[in-house]
Amino acid sequence: MKDLYKTLYEHRFETFFFSLLAILFGSLLFPVQFFQEKLMPILFLINIAAGIILISKKKKLFWFFVSLFTLLLFVLGLSMIQNTTTDSYMYVRLGFYFLFYTTVTIAIIKQVWNSKNVNKNVIIGLMSGYISLGLIAFLMFLSVEISNPGSFGGILLEVVSIDEKIDSLLYYAYITLLTIGYGEIIPLTPIAQKASILTGLMGQFYIVIITAVVVEKYIRHSVKN
Repeated sequence: MKDLYKTLYEHRFETFFFSLLAILFGSLLFPVQFFQEKLMPILFLINIAAGIILISKKKKLFWFFVSLFTLLLFVLGLSMIQNTTTDSYMYVRLGFYFLFYTTVTIAIIKQVWNSKNVNKNVIIGLMSGYISLGLIAFLMFLSVEISNPGSFGGILLEVVSIDEKIDSLLYYAYITLLTIGYGEIIPLTPIAQKASILTGLMGQFYIVIITAVVVEKYIRHSVKN
């Protein structure tokens, strides 16, 4: 059991990173509705399990999220058996995801920041942290849109259902994090505008500070060798 845990912990960044990629790009391989309703919740659970391994050194935090993960798994199973998805379940799931990914992203940044040598795991951890920031931004935008419908507008959001807005808001989260800004989606309310500014700042700070520290460590380590 200890050997299994050690192996999982050693590959924690890879597992988290590739499950995140599956969440982001799985809809390229499967029908969108099927992916969002059936596969995405399962992929999130896999990614959450990988994230729990990431924070497993913090015992209290570990058991807290294990308990929440078990509860979420139970509710998801009940929802799939009954073939119903209530608004309450969606809000609970959204709140859990936001809390969890914020915690895991902070843990990833700390582990990358505190690493003495830059190796493959650190590089993958660095990429995982950046992708996680986009996911946090997406959850933030989705929360804003749910609580204040119409906070985001544009040609990609000319739909009524919040389910139809999910992919567009996910796209907008990463476009904003990358500070590209094509203009198909625009924040219309003050809270949406502030959330967009915060996302852009997070992306820039991550690249300028966290990535720069890793590059500096890599150069220093290379010179010593």
